[in-house]
Amino acid sequence: MRRPDPKFIVPATLLLGALVVAWAIWRHDRASLVERLGFQDSDAPLMMPADGGVPDPRFQFMSAWTHAQLPEAVRFDPPLGTEHAALSQIVGGFLEMDDDGGGLRLGVAMAGIGGGNSGLGDPVHAVADGLVLFAGRPSPETGHVVVLGHRRPDGLQLQSVYTHLDRVTVAAGSLVPRGARVGSTGTAGGRHPARLHFELRGGGGLEAGTGHAEGPLDRLDPVATLAALRGAEPDLPGPPPLLRALQPDAALWTTLEIGNAHRLSELPADEEE
Repeated sequence: MRRPDPKFIVPATLLLGALVVAWAIWRHDRASLVERLGFQDSDAPLMMPADGGVPDPRFQFMSAWTHAQLPEAVRFDPPLGTEHAALSQIVGGFLEMDDDGGGLRLGVAMAGIGGGNSGLGDPVHAVADGLVLFAGRPSPETGHVVVLGHRRPDGLQLQSVYTHLDRVTVAAGSLVPRGARVGSTGTAGGRHPARLHFELRGGGGLEAGTGHAEGPLDRLDPVATLAALRGAEPDLPGPPPLLRALQPDAALWTTLEIGNAHRLSELPADEEE
């Protein structure tokens, strides 16, 4: 039997060993990256690590798939009171210095017309058809927060942000119709009278935010923007979402399908304020 030529055995062995080592290094690096940053290949939101390898939410953006899921929003209504903002008042204006000295207010503070804590627990409504991008409690100072993503017929994408909620009634990943209840007004642990901190922003980030900064960032004037995007006559009331859902038309979604009911178990747990 003819033996292999030694001058071919050594290079072949070295090449095979190099391939095994390269594969092992690639697997180790990939496993470390997945474990540390939570990347999931091409469908993962873009992130940038902070100290200690923890993903920084300020650099987390919507994926292309999430952008594609945003529903078309043809009409916008105020989030508190009626669809015309009746029975509510603005107690803190856009880009005004907040009372607690935290910086410029990046939205508006809305409350019931009774003042004080008379509006505690008042329902907060989605301003337009949207996708729940975030629902939870990022910090004690903010209370519960809901972030909805919207897509206008002209392609404009924006987000509505509802902060200082005492509870949340929608789950992340759910589709919600205009007028649907997303939560109720709270006090953020007694830090201020019951109110809703409401923002509109034009960026694609997913960070819940603090509500205050030294500059406007990507925030839009909520009052002026809602008026510009109204999509209906000022005195035209809108049909309740439940009424639309119960119409005898097989092509319409039911309330459960709209609300993504299988995600109800993912609602953030209520915490003592």
